[in-house]
Amino acid sequence: MRGRFLSLEGGEGAGKSTQARRLAEALEARGVHVVRTREPGGTDGAEAIRGLLMQGAVNRWSAHAEALLFAAARADHVEKLIRPAVEAGSWVICDRYLDSTRAYQGAQDIDDAAILALHAFGSKGLLPDRTLVLDLPDGAGHARSLARDGGAADRFGARGPEFHAAVAAQFRRIAADEPDRVRLIDARGSEDDVTTSLLDALTDLLP
Repeated sequence: MRGRFLSLEGGEGAGKSTQARRLAEALEARGVHVVRTREPGGTDGAEAIRGLLMQGAVNRWSAHAEALLFAAARADHVEKLIRPAVEAGSWVICDRYLDSTRAYQGAQDIDDAAILALHAFGSKGLLPDRTLVLDLPDGAGHARSLARDGGAADRFGARGPEFHAAVAAQFRRIAADEPDRVRLIDARGSEDDVTTSLLDALTDLLP
């Protein structure tokens, strides 16, 4: 039996990594075999590209170069980890996926159709069964991430508040445009409350 592919999305400091772990634990308690992974990364090749993308000066890469690097990392990730795991019956939870590229590079005026065309070529258009976007008021997540990281942000976290507000707007646009796949989750509550909201948004998929 085919498994399921879930992605967790959202801006900086939204709690994706914490909720990916908690969601995996909740699903495993229901007897589901879960594979947790992340983007960029998840495979040796994609992790190598992650280092190129996340480290260095903010202007190390143009938005076009970022989109190409993310697409290359994702193609390897999908081919070697995500697709085989889902076909083997596992539920894959991915901390970021295609919609992060659409939001972060879209906030830099990269055309959404071009990003989707790259995805169609590199990853054969694979989309999650459900995408859960953790949403916070503008500025709240960025401030939370800076406090968490002691001010030492990566290339994306180091960008200013206007950029992060534009990213949040892109995520909300995607959720509004694709309601069958994408659900917007209020991430302002306690960890327990957010996990409950995530599970509620998966009711139709749960065994």
